[in-house]
Amino acid sequence: MDRFIIHNLFGIEGFNIAWYGVIIGCGMILATCIAAWRAQKAGYKADLIIDFVLFAVPIAIICARIYYVVFEWEYYSQDLTQIFNIRGGGLAIYGGVIGGVVTAIVFCRIQKFPLLKLMDFAMPSLLLGQIIGRWGNFVNQEAFGNVITNPKLQFFPYGVFIDELQEWHQATFFYESVSNLILFIVMMIVAKRVKKDGWMTVLYLCGYGAIRCFIEGLRADSLYLIPGVRVSQLLSAVLIGVGLGIAWGIHSGRLQSKTYKGKYLSDNVRQDGE
Repeated sequence: MDRFIIHNLFGIEGFNIAWYGVIIGCGMILATCIAAWRAQKAGYKADLIIDFVLFAVPIAIICARIYYVVFEWEYYSQDLTQIFNIRGGGLAIYGGVIGGVVTAIVFCRIQKFPLLKLMDFAMPSLLLGQIIGRWGNFVNQEAFGNVITNPKLQFFPYGVFIDELQEWHQATFFYESVSNLILFIVMMIVAKRVKKDGWMTVLYLCGYGAIRCFIEGLRADSLYLIPGVRVSQLLSAVLIGVGLGIAWGIHSGRLQSKTYKGKYLSDNVRQDGE
């Protein structure tokens, strides 16, 4: 299919609107709405999520670009101007996740809001955005896996035909999207039953880390730290380790959210408390 939903917007030659951007944008909007809704149900104002997102999104995009450029430096070093050509592609999810987490830490420190509580609001929505965003890879014909030589396996959703290569490859973008959807459903079920903050964060870090570690091994376009060592698999292991560490902290009582009475508390909860 055509990569662009609109060609030459406002009559400007080359000013095209890509399906990838539209899909990512829709994912961000839906993810923000879900997080705001969950925050309101928990007794907080939607402004908490809106204020956080206003900082997190641009920072996450910048970090996603930096992450990609660092590990593709051999290409970008030949023409530094291409670093700023985001329209040409090159955003890494893990870079965005790192940027979002760092933003959350700084935001919570400034606003004196419990970090684990904000992370628990954000993590399911982040995963939802990834579920939707992976379909941008389908339109761009990227993030695919190994070549499929067996004609009996050359069908979607197991495989996807890549026009540029004239070959069938494993549809790893689809595998990850569906796996993330299953994890999202599990997180929503667990969210109704747990009372301590942090478990949504643990589920995301361990669950997505495991999913990405497996699927990354099937991809044909991975970023490598050194030959044979895929960056995303290494980071996946780190995510799982951090998630297990947080789980231990919550279970042992060492990680607990402090009571919050600031401006993001909903008026009804504030009145009840008074």
